[in-house]
Amino acid sequence: MTDPKIWTPDAEQLDSAHVLRLARSLGCADYDSLLTFSVDHPDRYWAGVLDYLGIRWKTEPQGYVDLSGGREFPRWFPGGRLNWVDTILGFAADPAHAGRLAIIDEEEDGRVRKVTYADLAGLVHSFAAGLGRAGIRRGDRVGLLCDNGLEATVSVLAVSAMGAVVVPLFSGFGRDAVVSRLAPSGAKALVATTGFTRRGKYVDMQPIVRAAEEELGSLETVIWKCASGVATPEGGLDWADLAATETEGRTADIMDPMDPFMVIFTSGTTGKPKGPVHTHGGFPLKIAHDAAVHLNVSAGDVFCWPADMGWISGPIVLAAALMRGATLVLYNGAPDFPDWSRMSRLIADHHITHYGSTPTLIRGFAANEGAALKHDRSSLQLLFTAGEFIDSEHFLWFQNRFAPPGRPLINYTGGTEASGALLASVPVKPIPVGGFNSASPGIDITVTDAAGTPVVGEIGELVIRTPFVGMTASFWQDDDRYLDSYWSQIPGVWVHGDLATRFEDGSFLLMGRSDDTLKVAGKRLGPAEVEDIVLQLDGVSETAAVGMADTVKGQKLVVFVVPRPGPDDPALAERVASAVADRLGKPFRPARVHVVRQLPKTRSGKVMRRLIRQSYGDEPTGDLSSLDNPEALDAINALGRSGA
Repeated sequence: MTDPKIWTPDAEQLDSAHVLRLARSLGCADYDSLLTFSVDHPDRYWAGVLDYLGIRWKTEPQGYVDLSGGREFPRWFPGGRLNWVDTILGFAADPAHAGRLAIIDEEEDGRVRKVTYADLAGLVHSFAAGLGRAGIRRGDRVGLLCDNGLEATVSVLAVSAMGAVVVPLFSGFGRDAVVSRLAPSGAKALVATTGFTRRGKYVDMQPIVRAAEEELGSLETVIWKCASGVATPEGGLDWADLAATETEGRTADIMDPMDPFMVIFTSGTTGKPKGPVHTHGGFPLKIAHDAAVHLNVSAGDVFCWPADMGWISGPIVLAAALMRGATLVLYNGAPDFPDWSRMSRLIADHHITHYGSTPTLIRGFAANEGAALKHDRSSLQLLFTAGEFIDSEHFLWFQNRFAPPGRPLINYTGGTEASGALLASVPVKPIPVGGFNSASPGIDITVTDAAGTPVVGEIGELVIRTPFVGMTASFWQDDDRYLDSYWSQIPGVWVHGDLATRFEDGSFLLMGRSDDTLKVAGKRLGPAEVEDIVLQLDGVSETAAVGMADTVKGQKLVVFVVPRPGPDDPALAERVASAVADRLGKPFRPARVHVVRQLPKTRSGKVMRRLIRQSYGDEPTGDLSSLDNPEALDAINALGRSGA
């Protein structure tokens, strides 16, 4: 008897699956044999994939990978030349496709703009020409601090087309977060929005940009995407003017597959944000692969996952839709405004076929089911979720209530440093609730114990045993940190930092991060970024930031501070919360700030965030023999148990 909690494909879904068509083109009888083939013969697999996807090369590659620099620094598709944007703009050259919609852009106030593939090609080439006239050259870094709309998408494509490097920034960042990402990249220009509307209120971004400008010595040019009714700020250039530049027959620059097109900074547990580097022959090809293999995206589909371009999800969504010739639906606003029916109305109005959501948003839908299900969703063919752990209850709700009966929900996980999926489901096999029915083809991935021995049915480290297409080329100007982050724990393999369980049937469950990185509403934040701000406040001696489980956001930020000796400051907790919100952005305001006498430390002085998190959550803390002051946990546990 079929388990009603496990989705299984029907005959029509199997017949329309791109992954099975790919399998047949490579002489594989079924998906399992394709997965084995992809790991045993990655060179032949990727040759077949690139042909199936119709990737446009200026010069065909002469091989799959050059490992002469070591397995940590592979050079993909040697001898090849391409610009990844050409695969997207190539649809404009096809008379049968040029008039199809490439982008539907809906604003929070209901305004809608639509552009065809022919329109998009014109905008990209014109804006690239405008950037050139503004002094931007091949290899220059260009920051992008822009709300999620047509201009952000065109900017990413145009910067890539001219051979420059985009540095995406979350539109909710404060000054410090912007500076800590643009300064190390040496950004020469910044594409910024003057502001945008959220929940009917205008968010002015000019003060943040101006404050960041004062600290960025390399920044020469600010290009403003001006909100309706807002004039171009003094000293800046207008985005619309640059997008109207004559192209003079401009085409995309020809690039090596290892030339970078994006540096996207992300936070670790210690130190400043790290900058994974993604290349023309890596990230876009991996995402196009995943769009076909895992998400079954075709030309004619309508694809939507409202995601900010400043996080890795934004570029993923862009490439997944446009590299496959689908229509990308952008929504620039709060997903629950004016009420929780907004997303179902978006689906109904634009006949969306592929819809993605974070688990945080899914929990919001489920808690407001009447409104969330108000409008017609019969166009949906496939759902997907990514960004954080999803529990079984909300996985089933999203699959069985939000979509029409029988539609698959694809769980998808990778990381900023990995481009696309390391683990995901494919819509041709049974899908376990909350889990992944497969490793992503072409990636030799498993779960091991601390010594690197593979384990089955046990919690262990998620590791990749061979280099893989899509992996970061390194961290921006910081090879040592890249090697330390991924290649130092178990010699010779990439340790991803996730705890997982692998089962006999090849399915996986993720069990959480094996480090202390925070993830608030799906957005990663390093504790060091928070702690650096808190420690600058008068009256603070020590601090620790941890993420705790939250039913709405997935994780909430909780900050512990040790005050300096002196009179009590009853306003200290509020000062800490306000400082973090002001400098990192309102989404990162701590849910709780606790003033404590001491933090748990090892004898070498290291603050044990893991033990803080476990004790505050009233979880077993295990062996405390390395602690110098285990009594510090008693007060933290009492705070957690009291719900303070």
